[in-house]
Amino acid sequence: MKVLIKNATIIDSESPYHGTTQDIRIKDGLIIEIGQKLASLKGETTIEKEDLHISQGWFDTSVSMGQPGYEERETIDNGLNVAARSGFTGVALNPNTYPIIDTSSDITFVKKMAEGHATSLYPIGALTRNSESIDLAELYDMQQSGAVAFGDYQTPIKNPNLLKIALQYTQGFNGLVLSFPQEQQIAGKGMVNEGVMSTRVGLKGIPAIAESLQIARDLHILEYAGGKLHIPTVSTKEGVALIRAAKSKKLNVTCSVAIHNLCLTDDLIEDFDTRYKVLPPLRNKEHVEALVAAVKDGTIDTVTSDHNPLDVERKNVEFDNAMYGAIAQEATFKALLTIVSEKRAITLLTAGRNLFIGQNNPVKEQVKADLTLFSTKGSQTFTKQDILSSSQNAIFLNQKVKGEVYGIIANNQVVLN
Repeated sequence: MKVLIKNATIIDSESPYHGTTQDIRIKDGLIIEIGQKLASLKGETTIEKEDLHISQGWFDTSVSMGQPGYEERETIDNGLNVAARSGFTGVALNPNTYPIIDTSSDITFVKKMAEGHATSLYPIGALTRNSESIDLAELYDMQQSGAVAFGDYQTPIKNPNLLKIALQYTQGFNGLVLSFPQEQQIAGKGMVNEGVMSTRVGLKGIPAIAESLQIARDLHILEYAGGKLHIPTVSTKEGVALIRAAKSKKLNVTCSVAIHNLCLTDDLIEDFDTRYKVLPPLRNKEHVEALVAAVKDGTIDTVTSDHNPLDVERKNVEFDNAMYGAIAQEATFKALLTIVSEKRAITLLTAGRNLFIGQNNPVKEQVKADLTLFSTKGSQTFTKQDILSSSQNAIFLNQKVKGEVYGIIANNQVVLN
């Protein structure tokens, strides 16, 4: 592969070229030259786009694909193509498949299925066997096979001692433990945020305290046991405050927020549209404002799409019977750009790579080309034509978004929209 990228504004705080407009020459997957007015060489493909920006490749810390077991929702092959065209050069795959990804052979299988793609797949192994929160899964064996973290997707760890043991055990191999922030006995049979809107529409609510209680418990255990804890998809003002306080105490905790929890409110459930049935639920304006403040001040480390394709049989039903989940990867960057600056957006979209795999690929010479190409200009409405996934449960349908994703260069491949 020989590529020359012309007139690209580099957004990468780790690059000596940060904030400048440069040409970038890539050969065999390696950045070999960065400068201005570079001449095109024989055999090179030239990429030149309007308002072209380049950053380190984005990393999505929570992606579901279905395969194995739920291929009707999404396959790994198409899922990685969706990720590439959405600007992500790496994704962390949730273990919510059938069977649950809880053994080293399961990790090996999904990694094998992902070979040859521009976007790299990094499996998250289930923390407990079959994600039942009873016994720990084969954590070390899965780590040896390529698991980058351990967590039960959208399933709280009921037994606090299990979390304590997991945090202690994973210290032996620097493992990352994920704990979904919901106290299930408080959440009960709730489906939406508990508040004015849940009362108005007559749906059972999940109170904010269900999240903050679980986070408080987990942080106390982390302080006692040590280890590395990641709290995925926080959604409440109180939860953010607890994490901020924990970070000030130098606890080894990180967290993410789902893009829809950051941009949308529970007003959208008024029409019982099941696209908006997600977990954690869409919250009210007060919580959303707290989340926005937290991504701006660095309390929240990374933004995820929490991309979860679901077929119509699981979504086109009564609200009570619909499954939790939405697809958002195609809109993640564009929605995030409506809230924060492009520099902050890129920081939030690239931070997950270092958190999950301890690796960065700054935009400079003699570094592997792992790049996302995008524009920060323009605004549009997200439509059905923008959906790339096999499933259609797009939560940002008909929402206003900004910017454009041009594609990625990664794994010695070019994927352009």
